Amino acid sequence: MIEPPLFVVPGFAQTPGAWNLVIDGLGEDTATRSLDIPQHPTFRQTAHALSEGRTGRWAGYSLGGRLALQIALDHPAAVDALLLVSATPGIAHPRARAARRRADERLAGRVEAEGVDAFLAGWLSQPMFADLEPAAARRHRLESAGAIAHQLRALGQGAQEPLWDRLHELTMPVTLVAGARDEKYCAIARKAVAAIGPNAELHIVAGVGHNLLLTAPGVIAGLLASLR
Repeated sequence: MIEPPLFVVPGFAQTPGAWNLVIDGLGEDTATRSLDIPQHPTFRQTAHALSEGRTGRWAGYSLGGRLALQIALDHPAAVDALLLVSATPGIAHPRARAARRRADERLAGRVEAEGVDAFLAGWLSQPMFADLEPAAARRHRLESAGAIAHQLRALGQGAQEPLWDRLHELTMPVTLVAGARDEKYCAIARKAVAAIGPNAELHIVAGVGHNLLLTAPGVIAGLLASLR
């Protein structure tokens, strides 16, 4: 039986190559397409553009996971199964969302003023990325300050309408995975699995943090291989 194609979406400030280590662990017969995140005015319009003309299995890391989740909710016929890696359905509280939007605007101004190298140095110094080898963490990153600023303004968690109240609408198999050292996203994943229901599974990967594409590519490849 021919498996449906697998579409994978990178995270914030990443190029499609961010999935390379994971894709290398998949069989050659897996039709995998690593997608660029397009530039559209809103989060929802971006998700719609990604989904247009594509039906199959979907996986997304971080920002890519939020976009894949939006696709699964708005275009469920396009999603046979869903894997969300270190992803969140959004910020539920309006004040917290507004605060994040202001913070993302400051970061957008910073990358425009200081350039990509200085911005990424600060971004990757966050504790959630402490287990990454610096050179590896810098690979497959966007080189345009304008593109990064656009993602912060249009696709940041402050700009996204939260999806928590819609999680029960998901009927396809959904797998959520987070690194055990990334306590915030472990808690988010557990809460999301409970909200989705019996068609959702949770995987916590021991000994790693947020970026599982780099620290646990074999685990993610295995989960993708079993995604049906």
